[in-house]
Amino acid sequence: MGRLITVATCSLNQWALDFEGNLQRILESIRIAKERGARLRVGPELEITGYGCQDHFLEGDTYLHSWEVLASILKSEEAKDMILDIGMPIIHKSVKYNCRVIIADCKIVLIRPKIHLANDGNYREMRFFSPWVTRKVESHHLPRMIQRITQQTQVPIGDAVVSTLDTCIGCETCEELFTPLSPHIGMGLDGVEIFTNSSGSHHELRKLNLRIELMKAATLKVGGLYLYSNQQGCDGDRLYYDGCAMIVLNGDIVAQGSQFSLRDVEVVTATVDLEDIRSHRARMASRGIQASFSQPYERIELDHAVSIDLDDHLRIRPSRPQAPYYHSPEEEIALGPACWLWDYLRRSKTAGYFLPLSGGIDSCATAVIVASMCRLVVTEAQEGSQQVIQDARRLAKGGRDDQDLDNYVPTDPQEFANRIFYTCYMGTENSSKETRQRSLDLAKSIGSYHTDLNMDVIIKAIQSVFSMITGRTPKFKAHGGSTVENLALQNIQARLRMVLAYMFAQLLPWCRSIQGGLLVLGSANVDESLRGYLTKYDCSSADVNPIGGISKSDLKRFIAYAQHAFDMPILKDFLDATPTAELEPITHDYVQSDEVDMGMTYDELGQFGRLRKIERCGPYAMFTKLIHEWGDKLNPTEVATKVKRFFFYYSINRHKMTTMTPSYHAEAYSTDDNRFDLRPFLYNASWNWQFSKIDRGVAKLDKLENQNNINDID
Repeated sequence: MGRLITVATCSLNQWALDFEGNLQRILESIRIAKERGARLRVGPELEITGYGCQDHFLEGDTYLHSWEVLASILKSEEAKDMILDIGMPIIHKSVKYNCRVIIADCKIVLIRPKIHLANDGNYREMRFFSPWVTRKVESHHLPRMIQRITQQTQVPIGDAVVSTLDTCIGCETCEELFTPLSPHIGMGLDGVEIFTNSSGSHHELRKLNLRIELMKAATLKVGGLYLYSNQQGCDGDRLYYDGCAMIVLNGDIVAQGSQFSLRDVEVVTATVDLEDIRSHRARMASRGIQASFSQPYERIELDHAVSIDLDDHLRIRPSRPQAPYYHSPEEEIALGPACWLWDYLRRSKTAGYFLPLSGGIDSCATAVIVASMCRLVVTEAQEGSQQVIQDARRLAKGGRDDQDLDNYVPTDPQEFANRIFYTCYMGTENSSKETRQRSLDLAKSIGSYHTDLNMDVIIKAIQSVFSMITGRTPKFKAHGGSTVENLALQNIQARLRMVLAYMFAQLLPWCRSIQGGLLVLGSANVDESLRGYLTKYDCSSADVNPIGGISKSDLKRFIAYAQHAFDMPILKDFLDATPTAELEPITHDYVQSDEVDMGMTYDELGQFGRLRKIERCGPYAMFTKLIHEWGDKLNPTEVATKVKRFFFYYSINRHKMTTMTPSYHAEAYSTDDNRFDLRPFLYNASWNWQFSKIDRGVAKLDKLENQNNINDID
């Protein structure tokens, strides 16, 4: 006999400590789920508070307000005739837990604490919460505000499952899907047919496929229906949670939500036949044998059915399997940081963004991401997204009492960009006509409010002050100066650009009779940060940086993609240009080049970054790997020289990471200090022990090479 069931999962753009907004988004998702006929709705991890509360999870107020929000949900019409899986933090016996609260028809039936906590990379859950013990179940005394609503004094808390009249439901939370011994294995063997997974999983380039493959493998092996819910959007920090709510049945995807969206609420539903799960499991005799020996879970019996009435079985068609959808890395760069910037802009209540355009590919990439944001805003507005229209209208009005804009709806990305995006070319006598023209052409293509200036008079004023005080006049290397003089003169230009950027960001809206200031955008990529190839407190110092976690190689591929996808032919000029800071005089035999200055290519920097962070290599381990990977083009001495050069400059510049602009996290070798990359900022840059071991390795390899050459001659 068929047992059709319609289920719903969702992606919500929750915001840390925005209890009112979070409540409204939760209720809206439940309303949509009910309208689509679902009787089970799953929400993201810690959806009531927002996942990114960090140390606010140590405050009692966070738990008080969470219960107040849950009380509002329990009293709502939305909670009636539904099973709800809600995420919130709970204190039990004076211990803090990351929990799922299972509600059935306005009553709490189970509190399920997280068993395996995420505690690496960007996650510090063990700082706030304690893990629960597998299969342990106790009684939890409810707060009086909840008792008055549900007429319940105590409810079960622990690792249990919920048994309805027609199926059995078990919970996983985010990290538990990724652990070797995931709870769904034991629950599946004990007869659980529906698994819920509520997550706060952030975006990284090329990461989604891992998540999808784990869900497909889980349900293919044990059989079952997997409901994956995730936060979507900027929760108030460097991470962007990339949604992609999903429903998977027996290894097949039957519903998949968007990975990047400006919408605050997205609900994904599917209708499946529970008999498909039972049939799938019945085919595996070995599964039946293992199930007979499995340790049982405590079952919370629920006098509630979730399946569709039998009379409707012939009328309703189950959801069909579909292929997973993946964005290319170039599309991920176009969409992820753009959505992050939109959330940051609309929630910060500022008037727009300001970006110093240099004519190079990094500031170009940042500008194109803003252009992508404007394209997304226009698309969502045209599709009737009221939240996007409301936010765009507020930004367009800019605090002015302009009734003509009361009904404004953005229809043209360039027109909207001109309202909220400001760019400026800050030239000097060392700047070229080419970079100035590229910046102007790019600004026209995007539609930004563009200004152009020469700052030589300011630079000379600073230099004259120094000369007046010391009696010495520094010179560029091209004019006979020393390395110290040359570097100081470059840094003056870079730091003055930061000062000008903030002045223009504060006053340009005022010049247009717009209230509020602008957020200054940074444009230092992750490879330059890793090497320290930037000036501390220069124009890389900003309010937010959408490309700070993206490699130079990926940025080039993104620009090549955007050239055609966004119909911006000017981008080809940026791809063809030599990366240069333009901080030194151009002569007939010298043009400053980033890669020459650094003594390494950007591709090599990316490889250094992955080995240092992802594969956790010190200098010697990096050398031993690279002599094999680069052996076809470099000899051991050359590899050793590059490795030692990298670690030297990484060491002496590591202090710069303590002041880097908060960046969108996109790469697993991000240099983000204190949040993701927990390494010292003061090193012994000589690395004597490590470099000596590399030298001995080179000598040994040279000796073997010489011996082989002698044998070849013999």
